[in-house]
Amino acid sequence: MPDTLVSPSDLFGPLEDDALAAALAHYEEHGWARLGKVVPDAVLERLRARLDQIMLGEVRWDGLFFQHDGPTGRYEDVPIGLGWQGPSLAYRKIEKLELDPLFREYLNHPFFERVVRARIAGDVAMYRAIAMTKAANGGSHLPWHQDGGTFWGLDRDPDLQVWTALDDAPEDGGCVEFVSGTHRLGLATPLGGVIPDAIAGEGRAEERRVLVPARAGEVLLIHNYVWHRSGRALTGHARRAFSVCYMSAATRCRRKKRAPRTFVRVFDRS
Repeated sequence: MPDTLVSPSDLFGPLEDDALAAALAHYEEHGWARLGKVVPDAVLERLRARLDQIMLGEVRWDGLFFQHDGPTGRYEDVPIGLGWQGPSLAYRKIEKLELDPLFREYLNHPFFERVVRARIAGDVAMYRAIAMTKAANGGSHLPWHQDGGTFWGLDRDPDLQVWTALDDAPEDGGCVEFVSGTHRLGLATPLGGVIPDAIAGEGRAEERRVLVPARAGEVLLIHNYVWHRSGRALTGHARRAFSVCYMSAATRCRRKKRAPRTFVRVFDRS
């Protein structure tokens, strides 16, 4: 399989200036927004096939991070720190996908550059490029959480993630759910990550939740601080998604126990 996508930039779906402005306004108010189905089917097919190859060990890149799903569908039972567990389509998370030429080309696509530069001034880097998957047997639920805080170890929290549905994600198939507007409240805890049940209850998360089903090829913008989650896929089909967290290239890693991380710059056309 050649290490390039099959579609030139002009085959991505159109995004008029007014539509982009409307999406960014919705994102500012609600913490998330739809960009619509913009990714060509041929590109989706290549990315799905490559992701399966990576999970099955047919394509290997040094430095990839793997987390396999647990046996129960409960987030609390997901194994931690085990890494690669052999060929399987039941990995729930694969990080460092910028190491793969296909995913690297995708996240550098001019379509996304236009969107990201509307939010981030100056040079742009990426914090992570990650696949979140739910296998055909349902996978695991992901509880209410935020993507930031001291756990991320940065001198400033990013606020823009671009999420692509590689498969259909209907309401009963692992779609993303949001509590709109919660990004404006800041972090629920300094650590970030999972929202404690007491805080989620006080925020009436269950009552206020908004389910956002997506078709394969749809792209969502997600603010790192908005409360979001996803349930199990109950359709008998896998639900794979690819998410990239973009940020200012001026962002620095603050960890001290190990060498500080450096971050890959994107959209460098020189």
